[in-house]
Amino acid sequence: MENNIHNEKLLAMVKSKIYTIRGQKVMFDFDLAQMYNVKTGTLNQSVKRNIERFPDDFMFQLTKGEYEILKSQILALQANRVRAATSR
Repeated sequence: MENNIHNEKLLAMVKSKIYTIRGQKVMFDFDLAQMYNVKTGTLNQSVKRNIERFPDDFMFQLTKGEYEILKSQILALQANRVRAATSR
């Protein structure tokens, strides 16, 4: 029973880190690095060193505009979560 609860929490955490950008479901490098308990630079370096193991569309870089829009959306979501948690 405890294992199921842990798995459900883990799945919910992973799902909360998935965003839709350019019509694709993606995760940020810093979220993946955190999940694997490595530095973001280490994760990116490992991917680049082994790029042939990944599909062509495995990763892409956000434009500055996309980054700014996403950052504001994430901050708004976090603010809503804080408000919801404090109103309980």
